[in-house]
Formats: sequence, structure tokens, C-alpha cells
Amino acid sequence: MNYALVFRPEVREELDEAYSWYESQQSGLGDEFLECVEEMLNRICQMPESYAVVYRDIRRAVVRRFPYAVYYRIVSSRIIVTAIFHGRREPKSWQVRT
Repeated sequence: MNYALVFRPEVREELDEAYSWYESQQSGLGDEFLECVEEMLNRICQMPESYAVVYRDIRRAVVRRFPYAVYYRIVSSRIIVTAIFHGRREPKSWQVRT
């Protein structure tokens, strides 16, 4: 089955903030971060049910190499990305988005 990726508006802001932070640490690191996130999103699209449910119907997939996770729901033929969060952030802030 082909899944369409849908992002909540907050996700773009989270990615922009993380990209900027990594780029400020080392030139090119922000691009590597985005590549790892994209790789995880591709994996999610291929096998969305292979990742664990962590809250209600929200699943979590951990990004390789960076302390971030992708939180998403499967609704019909869509994957709705609710958050891309740093592992140390308060989970209640993304849980209210469900």
C-alpha cells in the first residue's frame, strides 16, 4: 500500500529549529540531520506498522544518529506526522496534538 505523508504545521518549525541548531554546531551537520530524518520517513512509509505505539494511536520511530524521534499516526492511506522531537523534550507537548 502506498501511504501519503501529511505533516502537522508544527513539524516544519521543529525541523527548521533542529536544522539551524545543528548547522550552528558544525557546517553540514544540519543537512546530515535532515537526511537521517528523510531516511526514517521513507522507512515509515514502507512499513508504518513496524514501529511501536507509544501513546493512544501514536507510533514512534527513532532517527538514526541523532536524538530525535518521529511521532506519527496511520489514518487510512495517510501517515500523519504529529511531531519530530528531541528525546529529552517533555512528551506532553506533542501529546496534546493528537
